[in-house]
Amino acid sequence: MIFQPVLPLGGLAGWSLLNRTLDRQTDLFNKDPLIVRDTEYFEQNISKVQTPEDLVSDRRLLRVALGAFGLQDDIDNRAFIREILEEGTADDSALANRLADDRYKQFADAFAFKDQPIPRTQLPTFGTEITAQFRNREFETAVGEQDESLRLALNAKRELGDIASGDFSGDTIWFQIMGNPPLRRVFDVALGMPSTFAQLDVDRQLEVFKSRASSQLDISDPSELVDPDVQEWLIQRFLLRDQIDSFAAQSPGSIALTLLQSAPRFF
Repeated sequence: MIFQPVLPLGGLAGWSLLNRTLDRQTDLFNKDPLIVRDTEYFEQNISKVQTPEDLVSDRRLLRVALGAFGLQDDIDNRAFIREILEEGTADDSALANRLADDRYKQFADAFAFKDQPIPRTQLPTFGTEITAQFRNREFETAVGEQDESLRLALNAKRELGDIASGDFSGDTIWFQIMGNPPLRRVFDVALGMPSTFAQLDVDRQLEVFKSRASSQLDISDPSELVDPDVQEWLIQRFLLRDQIDSFAAQSPGSIALTLLQSAPRFF
């Protein structure tokens, strides 16, 4: 049995406790025998993979590869994953580019079977690069088995730095956030988006995201999301609104609104 993170509390209190104990808990998690066996196997064998078929034919390798991108639920969709990898991302009509979930594009780009002369599996640092991502994602998954909101908060903290620090325009960053389901969930809740919001035209969604981020997070450009203080404010709003939603049925709305408005800007 894999080491289970210790999460006696949820919400803002749980988030604060998790951050204080994160280094110790992740260290224990990464030393779990199952994690060690899976990551060592991947690092020792991924260089033997030359084609998408090689990867999907080895379930142990595929489990780590998909898990590194939060796509572990596709472990049995071998034909689908093979097509993602075979088509790459250079062609606009490639399957990964036609999917709303941007993680498939990241997955295809990471392996580069189609778009590079030599797949990235042949790089000497590729194995450790993917296993580092896998460990992070697996820990988040273990957290989510006890508290899904804390998993989403951890995921947001990790993803935002990577996305916001990239060489992309403001709108592209917003589209990346909108195309990442776990990250989008955090923003939707934190910014108070209605349940029907995703049904709007994508350009209209972009306008609303930018407007609410400006008014509620006090940012004019999504590149500001690389700032740890801005990330923390976003996560606090998400966790607090999520808590409010969870007990809204038995709590007066005025109390919930007061809690939200009185929340400190940063811990």
